[in-house]
Amino acid sequence: MKASLRYAATGALTLALIITVLWHFLDPAGRRGVVLAAVIALSVQVLAFGSMVRFRRRFSRFLAVWAGGTLVRMATVVVVAVLVGRAGVEGAGATLFALAGFFFLLLLLEPLYFRLEPAEMIEVR
Repeated sequence: MKASLRYAATGALTLALIITVLWHFLDPAGRRGVVLAAVIALSVQVLAFGSMVRFRRRFSRFLAVWAGGTLVRMATVVVVAVLVGRAGVEGAGATLFALAGFFFLLLLLEPLYFRLEPAEMIEVR
């Protein structure tokens, strides 16, 4: 199985377990917000991780993709904050805290699935 697929599966399982634990502590609006945050975070993370894996052998492009992914994550949190703030969504706090927490947790999982194969070489340009 490709690294991106393994990462996505592990990330989804991890987030599902966290949501299951949190479920009993949240009101219905918080539950919806946490599930929404999980969907958003996993989607963005899998896209960013897949891009990094694709360019892992080209150092300069890898750095550009890594920096771009970081900016996309930050922009995602800002956009979600603005949208839930303007819409007056109940559970906005749970959504934003969960989104930031899920991004952080999924970032911690990346090194477990991001490895160069022994025969791969890195091009520095």
